[in-house]
This record gives sequence, C-alpha cells and structure tokens, in this order.
Amino acid sequence: APGVYQLASLLEELDASEEASRILCADALYQMGCVEEAHKLLLLALSRNPQRSPILARLALLQLKKGFFYDGNQLLKKVIRIGDTSCLAPIMDIFKDEDRKLMQTHCHFRALTILK
Repeated sequence: APGVYQLASLLEELDASEEASRILCADALYQMGCVEEAHKLLLLALSRNPQRSPILARLALLQLKKGFFYDGNQLLKKVIRIGDTSCLAPIMDIFKDEDRKLMQTHCHFRALTILK
C-alpha cells in the first residue's frame, strides 16, 4: 500500500484533474489505516464529480466504519439512484475483511427492512 500510495501521489501531481489517481491514493491510504486522510481525498474527488458511484460507495463504507449509519445509507441510496452499482463488486475486493462484512451485513439488514 505505501508504494501504491507513492505512485498514485506522483500520478496526481502530474495531472491533478485525473480522478483515478486520487481514488487510488484514497484506497492506499485506507489500506494503510489512514481513514481520515482517505475520507478527505474522496470528499475532494466528490466535489469535482458528485455523481461518481465509485467515490460514493467508498465514502459510504467510511461512514459506516465511523458509525454514521444514516450518512452511509444516504450515500448508498445515491449510488443506487445513479444506477451504476457495477462499482460495488470490485470495491469489495479492496475493503478489509471486517469492513467487507460490515458493508454486507448493513446492506442485508437494510434490504430486509425495506422488504418488510
């Protein structure tokens, strides 16, 4: 993760408008346990493109991880409304096991609530 972060930071310096390098930086920071820094980078990326499902899904996880379930729900709803949920499967590979289980359990219980 530190090497990925350094490479992504360099790519971001070369082209600050490149969203992929910013997301890659955020993923590396998350993997290194720097959740707040990852959150800040994702918020910056979101301010430039508020309809990007990959950014919203990552932010949703970070909100759930912090215990902000309402905010996490709102971000997940926005991903669903946008209609680009294809980003969720690859993102789940990035999440740590405990966070993947948190996201899956949360989404499962929310789905059951909606069905009831």
